[in-house]
Amino acid sequence: MSDGSNNIQVDENRSLSVSPDLKLFKDGGDADRTPPPLPPRPKNLTLSHEGSNVAVDSPQSIRILNRPKLQSRATTAISRPNVHIQSHQDGSSETFEASNQSTAVGKSWLGLGSIRRFELRNVSDGDDSASVRSYTPTLGAAGDAESLLGELLISSQHSPEWKTLDAQFEAIGLAEPSNFEDREDLSNFNDEFDEIGEPSANGTNESDLLHAWKTKRKHFLILSSAGKPIYSRHGSDNLISGYVGVVQAIISFYENSNNRLKGFTAAGVRFVIMAQGPLYLVAISKLEESDAQLRAQLDALYMQILSTLTLPNLIHRFSNRPSTDLRRPLQGTEPLLSALADSFTRGSASTLLSAIECLQIRKSHRKVIMDTLLQSRCDTLLYGLIVAGGRLVSVVRPRRHSLYPGDLQLIFNMLFEAEGIKAGGGENWIPLCLPGFNKNGYLYMYVSFLNVSGENVSEEQQGASRQDEVAILLISANKESFFDLRSMRDAVVEELENNGSLNRIRSAISQGRFATTDIVPGTVLNHFLYKSRANVQFTMPAYEPYYTSMLARRRLMSIYHILHSSVHAKNSHLKVQHCVSRDSISLAWITPSFELYCVAGPSASRNALAQSANAVVRWARKEEERIFIIGGAVF
Repeated sequence: MSDGSNNIQVDENRSLSVSPDLKLFKDGGDADRTPPPLPPRPKNLTLSHEGSNVAVDSPQSIRILNRPKLQSRATTAISRPNVHIQSHQDGSSETFEASNQSTAVGKSWLGLGSIRRFELRNVSDGDDSASVRSYTPTLGAAGDAESLLGELLISSQHSPEWKTLDAQFEAIGLAEPSNFEDREDLSNFNDEFDEIGEPSANGTNESDLLHAWKTKRKHFLILSSAGKPIYSRHGSDNLISGYVGVVQAIISFYENSNNRLKGFTAAGVRFVIMAQGPLYLVAISKLEESDAQLRAQLDALYMQILSTLTLPNLIHRFSNRPSTDLRRPLQGTEPLLSALADSFTRGSASTLLSAIECLQIRKSHRKVIMDTLLQSRCDTLLYGLIVAGGRLVSVVRPRRHSLYPGDLQLIFNMLFEAEGIKAGGGENWIPLCLPGFNKNGYLYMYVSFLNVSGENVSEEQQGASRQDEVAILLISANKESFFDLRSMRDAVVEELENNGSLNRIRSAISQGRFATTDIVPGTVLNHFLYKSRANVQFTMPAYEPYYTSMLARRRLMSIYHILHSSVHAKNSHLKVQHCVSRDSISLAWITPSFELYCVAGPSASRNALAQSANAVVRWARKEEERIFIIGGAVF
């Protein structure tokens, strides 16, 4: 039914409910219509707050009674003041209750970081990129350096933060799989250095050769700015020319945009590119290495090229003809480049630390050897060195000239890694450029290998014991000084035999590197690297018995690469880095005077690791003049 006097429409088959408070404005309506009765009210009413002015039977009091009783109370605080949150770079966080007596930031000077599954995650209340304990300078007085690490690790172990970190480490070590198995597949690593054959004339084996090339974990490519291939560690030019062209096209695209490409990642493989004049050097790695570490390796390969050509010669060739094929002037140096590249793939502590290792002998014995070199010195001598298996025994140099680790690395690679250097019956005359000393010209090096074993051995046996050989290196800027340097060599060898120095060198070589237990009896350390930053030299124990195979040593070097990159990152403030995995625990500790990287078994505790690290530092300072060459002999 519908009525034009109002706007209410009601279906005849349905009833209309009207609120009791609604007034009907229809003229002539029923006066007897009354609202329905209200629902019964509860008889026992209890107010939630005594002394309230609200009537007991009012609707407001009923709403108060029906309101649920909440446990929390109204507050203006947004978080509890004694709760700390530990954040990680992956976005996860952990919450713990801080103690009432917290250590002030100003009193903590060390940066303590943890790596979960070797992923860098620094602990901080203010910023996830650095620890608050790393803002104060690391080293104070020299006498306090030995106990600083131990004080941090021992004094912090009872705090709630340390206990939370401890629980995290225990959970990781027991539950999670090995970091290396997941992130760095080193299966069949021994096949990494097998040569890849040439494609057949009909190309039937090209797919197999490409598959073998792609399975290599590390590649080094050198090409010119015009795209001409110069060197490749794996694969011939015919096999990988297409890939070299792709790399050159990518680099040129960014060069044309005035935005030099430094590196990129594709399919889990890291590409690092370094431009040096007319050359492009490319490192392709699946191993655990940072960009800075790969660039240092590329720089060493570039220095190897300069040692053959010199910088002016290299620039002159490309300035006249940009499409110059550099393979012809570098012909014969491929074994040197490949030996250097393979040492990077196996893991080179010298390259990682940019330092030189010395043979450990007594200070007085080393002084006798240096005095012998000085007394026998000829007028044309620039540098004089005695080297044993890639470790420096003694050196004599001009007062205002120093030897650079990169130059020595090139020399050691030539003598002890590359084959064929002893073709002249153990005596060689080699013109070479030492880029660290002067990249614009040549020096001339006289090399003589000594038979310190006291026995006549065949040339095959000498090659097998290459790491135990002793060589005298005499370097001069005069290309006519061969006979002068040979006479000096004869005088030096005769005097070393007379004063017993050769026997002492022979004894030091036969003893080999020291064991970690020789330094700290009962230590938990399996291996360590200790670098003296002032002397640019390092020392390390023997690999045996924990790292006897090449695969085990590569995994050890991967740990060192991760530690080194974490404490040397551009934005890192860490001075102490603690890493935990299923296979091992490790520690990096850097100060203005030294760097220490040490590795222990997975069952070792942090306190035992810290105590062993302190013991290594004390031992290194005590034996500094035995394990390092301090200054050397100068004239």
